[in-house]
Amino acid sequence: MSGSSGTGALDGAVVAVAGAGGPAGRATLLRLAGAGATVVGADADADSLAEAVDAARRAHSGATVTGETVDLLDPAATRAWAARTEQDHGRGRIDGLVHLVGGWRGGKTFADTDLADWDLLEKLLIRTVQHTSLAFHDGLLRSDRGRYVLVSAAGASKPTAGNAAYAAAKAAAEAWTLALADDFRKAGGDEGPRAAAAILVIKALVHDAMRAERPNAKFAGFTDAGELADAIAGVWDRPAGEVNGNRLWLTPES
Repeated sequence: MSGSSGTGALDGAVVAVAGAGGPAGRATLLRLAGAGATVVGADADADSLAEAVDAARRAHSGATVTGETVDLLDPAATRAWAARTEQDHGRGRIDGLVHLVGGWRGGKTFADTDLADWDLLEKLLIRTVQHTSLAFHDGLLRSDRGRYVLVSAAGASKPTAGNAAYAAAKAAAEAWTLALADDFRKAGGDEGPRAAAAILVIKALVHDAMRAERPNAKFAGFTDAGELADAIAGVWDRPAGEVNGNRLWLTPES
């Protein structure tokens, strides 16, 4: 084990991670804790969240990493999580919200689209973005390094026939995040934004368990969970005005 070694832009930052129990969340908790941040994860799956938090704590013994089971489809519960995070750790501000809540449904053809997929994806990919952005908005504005980071998919800008529901939901989440970025821009006035909302775009995610299940697969163009976590942390290394309202591509732009 090693203690946190943050000496850069994330040292002492308070960052919340929504969807922290999945592979991307686990990698992100590890990366942010290693950079010296206080990390507060949330997920609907208590067991997966506990495993991710424990892994980050073991890897970085000096870091503060906590987890809460939060229903991000409940706006009141999401606001309560934001308030607790700010009260317990932020001392009047929140330095980041990383949104990793995901899900996928799709089919082979457009005509085969099941609108039940939309009902699910609208909740997972749009409602959770709405709830977290509204809940953490004020705390991010009170920080001198506030960042809202959404992870999106290349399919949002180039949808395929069988991915209509997924692509439409991702595109809506991006639009909502860009509206948040415009709010940050306006709040900054002539001096430019102090907080930023940025979108990281990937083709798809790959992690060690996927490779173990499919050892012969090439996963061409996929982004490794660790590489995504590095890119998330890198958003704090750049000025707010440089990343605010931008899609930052981790795969060739389509």
